[in-house]
Amino acid sequence: MAKFRFFSQSALAAALVTALTASLSACGGSDGAPATVTLPESATAQLTVLETSDLHANVVSYDYFKLAEDKSVGLERTATLIKQARTDFPNNLLIDNGDTIQGTALADYQATVNPLACSQKLAAYKAMDAIGFDAGTLGNHEFNYGLPFLSQVTGTKFNVEGMAAVASQPTCTGPAFPLVLANVSSKKDGATLYKPYTIISKKVSAKDKDGKTIESTVKVAIIGFAPPPILLWDKRWLDGKVDVQGVVESATKYVPMARAEGADIVIAASHGGWDTSTYSATMENANYHLAKVAGIDGILMGHSHSEFPNAACTTTACDTIGVDKVKGTFHGVPAVMPSYWGKAIGVIDYKLVVKNGKWTIDTSKTVVSIRKALLDATSKTYVAVDPTIAAAIKTEHEAAITYVKTPIGQSDFALSSYFADIGDVTAIQVVNAAQADYVARYVAANMPQYKDLPVLSVSAPFKSGFAGGTDFTDVKQGPIAINNAADLYLYPNTVYAVKVTGAGIKTWLEKAAERFNQINPTLTTAQGLISTFPGYNFDMFTSVDMSYEIDVTQPKGSRIKNLSYKAAPISTTAEFIIATNNYRATSGTQFGLTAGNTIYASPDANRDVLIDYIKARKNLTLVADGSARSWRFTKVTTAGQVTFTSGSDKLAVAQTAGFANISVVSNDDGSGKGQGVYAIDLSK
Repeated sequence: MAKFRFFSQSALAAALVTALTASLSACGGSDGAPATVTLPESATAQLTVLETSDLHANVVSYDYFKLAEDKSVGLERTATLIKQARTDFPNNLLIDNGDTIQGTALADYQATVNPLACSQKLAAYKAMDAIGFDAGTLGNHEFNYGLPFLSQVTGTKFNVEGMAAVASQPTCTGPAFPLVLANVSSKKDGATLYKPYTIISKKVSAKDKDGKTIESTVKVAIIGFAPPPILLWDKRWLDGKVDVQGVVESATKYVPMARAEGADIVIAASHGGWDTSTYSATMENANYHLAKVAGIDGILMGHSHSEFPNAACTTTACDTIGVDKVKGTFHGVPAVMPSYWGKAIGVIDYKLVVKNGKWTIDTSKTVVSIRKALLDATSKTYVAVDPTIAAAIKTEHEAAITYVKTPIGQSDFALSSYFADIGDVTAIQVVNAAQADYVARYVAANMPQYKDLPVLSVSAPFKSGFAGGTDFTDVKQGPIAINNAADLYLYPNTVYAVKVTGAGIKTWLEKAAERFNQINPTLTTAQGLISTFPGYNFDMFTSVDMSYEIDVTQPKGSRIKNLSYKAAPISTTAEFIIATNNYRATSGTQFGLTAGNTIYASPDANRDVLIDYIKARKNLTLVADGSARSWRFTKVTTAGQVTFTSGSDKLAVAQTAGFANISVVSNDDGSGKGQGVYAIDLSK
């Protein structure tokens, strides 16, 4: 028997209609009052919602770090998937789920190097307008360049502290589609920066009960949500200017408004994944709980850079009650997440039926799926590009390439992160050196109260194989250009300095050591060394003054051994200044950091600091800049192999870096992602 979901007006909703009539037009941006046209009973229709998410300014299939084509990414391939889906599903809407405007050298070039004029449209939005999106929301990375830039490129005037009065702000060029965001508001007036939702009156081709084709209109509300931790992640831009509300709280407020305004279907474009632990208003990935809010008919997800539905998923979150990882639902509500960087699109294909004069959803026939640009993993074939996309941003693309080719120095060694997980510091030491130098000079000039404290630095291998064998930093020996610096430091973070004790350093390193699984030395079967803990959180020191071991045979929280500074054990009360980034300093409670640890929040980007450092050094050498390894694994003999994956055919990289305890298990792990399997002998 088919199952239907009905949405009747309760007494509360009726009251809302009366109370909110005066304000609804300001909130929703719909095109008028609910239609009064009588719908033929039992008429049916199909309406498909298509989603992109986490494009991260990957407009074309190009890697600005490597100055080479990368067929695995790019909106120009996503566009081909969209065209095909529009053919397959004539009644469709296309929604973007945020993290759209940041992530490549193209994005940085337009935001910070050669900033756009008010009249110019952002390259990402030019490409999206060439495709034709119906609506979009914002992710956390939209805020990375600050509110004035975001206001400009989205064509939205913000009434926030630090910006001119709205009446004095120019009208700038944004995307051709509306952006919605329900849970970020101005501290100045309490209003949301963007309209919380928009209602799209979608004309659809339907059939009456006798099979005759009829034209009808379905009103679809799109409501947007950003992850609440943006207040921490981009504190330097947002502190004192905006408030962020919980996803569930905002949905509870605005979904009834959209319903009262006549929405037949409400789609949440929620830039987050799903966390099945107890809900809180600051939860980063709240969609499991969002699905429980009455009136939500579908959730477009992102942020986590993964896929849903995913029958192969084995995480706790995938196997929790209420999650159907095969059908793609949370508590029966369709939910989809389409990977990242333009690798796929999400599809929620709704089957609609008229019941009691209203369009309702037949959930038994609604299908959630993902369509991928990768057609065959073995042959590495992808869908063709849509040539109109590259043509739309040709000038911007070429300007970005010219910019990233700018030379800044030389290196007599290769800087790579292929084996950073087992101790290779060639891609990390120069970042740490640049950060420490920057902070030390600032402290010496401006903070005499800290002049006697040692200044150290931590950084992580930002590219550590998450996306496959090519997702590693790989800067060749020889000239270093800006694109290489961007490869070494992937994100537009800013330098922060925190003051911590010796005990705090140990807490920090214990958390970072969760990068590794606990190894049982007695097992004769192979054990994987690397856990699901993200590589970008594997902070490490690279200083001749620091020394410590990581004992992977021990449980989490008990792995850091023989922690010393200048060959002496570190006192738990000794104080140090650590150079890091704004993300770690402002959201590092799991690393033992609080707001009270920060002593300097700089305005300068880590990447710019790195570029200036390399320019000043001119010539990097392996001895001075790529061999100061602070940590080692505690030696242990294991009965079976301990394995990990990295790029295929990279053993020579490990050997050049001095790792004689690495061997090849297989140069192809079978994933089709260019990964090889290696073994490490922990006894050496």
